[in-house]
Parts: sequence; C-alpha cells; structure tokens
Amino acid sequence: MGVLLIASGGALGSVARFMIGRLIAEKKSTNFPLGTFLVNITGAFLLGLLCSIEPGRNTYSLIGEGFLGSFTTFSTFMYEGFNLFQDNEKLNAAVYIFGSLLIGLAGFFMGADVGNII
Repeated sequence: MGVLLIASGGALGSVARFMIGRLIAEKKSTNFPLGTFLVNITGAFLLGLLCSIEPGRNTYSLIGEGFLGSFTTFSTFMYEGFNLFQDNEKLNAAVYIFGSLLIGLAGFFMGADVGNII
C-alpha cells in the first residue's frame, strides 16, 4: 500500500512541478532559475507544515514522500546552479544556491510553526 501511495503522490508532484516551472519560465526574463527556486522553497514550507501536524504513515507516504518528494528537486537545483557557474553568472549562482538553502530551511521552520498553531 505504501509504495502505491508514494507512486501516486510522486506522479502528481512531478506534474505539478513541471507545470509550475513551465508557467514561471514563460513569464520570466532572467537567467535565474526562479521556477525551481520557488518550487523548492514552497515544498520545504509544506513539508515543515506536514511534519508538524504529525500525519499518519499513509498520509506522510502520499504527501511527504510522494508528492513533495517529487515536487521539489535537488537534482535540478544542482544542475541549474552548476549551469549558472558555467555561464559565468557567479553572483546569480551564489544567490541561488545559498538562498535556496537558507530560505528553504526558514520555509521548513515557518511551515512547522504554522502547523503548530493549527
């Protein structure tokens, strides 16, 4: 049962990431990977929120491991950060990488705080 929940959530999360990334890419006019940045920060916030409400195992499998696991993307984050360095966009690369880490952590803790209030 757990594998099916993770697979179902993962399918939905990857499609959501693709659609949001594409929508943002159509609207932006910068080399900064804004789509991945926003998706990862949002995912960190939602994971913090989910963890704070202590969901059951099946709920966590579906939403935490499945949906949020595929909605956020470490591999694309690394790829885009590396490409910024290769394209000699060192400031954008540093802002993207360190900003993602710091704001991602802040987002997780903010989500957990919101969940504790609920």
